[in-house]
Amino acid sequence: MPRKSYQVIVYGKFAPLDDDQRAKLLAVADQHDLFHSKFTEEGTVTYERTLLTFTFRCAVKADAEDKTEKVVAGVEELATAAVRGLGADVRDLRSVCTDLETIKIKRRGR
Repeated sequence: MPRKSYQVIVYGKFAPLDDDQRAKLLAVADQHDLFHSKFTEEGTVTYERTLLTFTFRCAVKADAEDKTEKVVAGVEELATAAVRGLGADVRDLRSVCTDLETIKIKRRGR
């Protein structure tokens, strides 16, 4: 069965944080700065020390007949689980999904 490759970025806000949650997130913030972001199958969470918003990047291989909505829903579940694993909760998720097969690369003229 043919497979498709996607890159999905989930943007979200942290749900209201208490002092303990803030301390836990700030303690590992250096491991989650923008310089550590990459598209992986597990996904990576990045956020700034303001602790307002986060970004989750994920690379997904899906069956060719899978709808984009299904791919995005799965990645949003991964993002929610990853942020909860850091001791926080999420709200206001929105996602951007790119089918890597549809990207056109313009070659420079020689």
